[in-house]
Amino acid sequence: MKVWTPEYCEEMWTLLDQHPGMQFMAGGTDMMPRIRAGQEQCDHLGCLEGIAGLSGIEISDTHVRIGAVTTFREILDTTDLETRLPVLTRAVRSLGSPLIRNMGTIGGNICTASPAGDTLPPLYVLGAEVELLSSQGTRTLPLAEFITGPGKTALQPGEILAAVHIPTTTSWSIQHVEKVGQRNALAISVVSMAALLRVEEDIVQEARLAWGSVGPTVIRSTAAEQALTGKPLTIATLKDAADIVREEVAPISDVRATAAYRRTVAGNLLLRLAV
Repeated sequence: MKVWTPEYCEEMWTLLDQHPGMQFMAGGTDMMPRIRAGQEQCDHLGCLEGIAGLSGIEISDTHVRIGAVTTFREILDTTDLETRLPVLTRAVRSLGSPLIRNMGTIGGNICTASPAGDTLPPLYVLGAEVELLSSQGTRTLPLAEFITGPGKTALQPGEILAAVHIPTTTSWSIQHVEKVGQRNALAISVVSMAALLRVEEDIVQEARLAWGSVGPTVIRSTAAEQALTGKPLTIATLKDAADIVREEVAPISDVRATAAYRRTVAGNLLLRLAV
């Protein structure tokens, strides 16, 4: 396997022309174990860390742009993100080990497209969009359209993920994220949930809910969101919404949990929002 380290996008496009099957990575915390295990073949590998413009965090009054090769450690070290996007930073804090957070990148977590990806439920409820870059220019897609299945994305040949854009214009009363695993740390999620609620005078004005590890992709339940909207945030209201969620999720049984267990936990996590 030949490893390339381009420093500019123009150099990367040239390499792609010369080696059309080239694959790209940043931290490599997902890809390298697969390559070593023989689960993925790669003759030419391009490392993106050195390319200017693909890393860093830009914060404005209305949105946040996070470069694809920005590490989880950089996200946690950016104080303003904890204030603006706590649902994302709390998910990152529970991701992997300190070593993984030092190397792993938000772009890698997105492009791996695992239903258990820790950053995905928060990014879904935040309405994140991805910025895709090729030699022909850039395009943007909602994250929910970019991830098309387990390990599958809408990336086209010759295209890379350049950044993720997150709007920050809504003031949320509650930003909650929680992951259930087989242990308290270094665990792949059995079920995860991210929730944003805007509550005024004890009435839910808007709700966004997303679950991970209970379907082929992250699952948003618009029916559960509607069941909460216009209602008081009580256990009774949340139980009604939880029943809807248990019907809508589509979990599988695997070595980490049964489908029945995942379905039950998906609904139970919603009850955590009671105030």
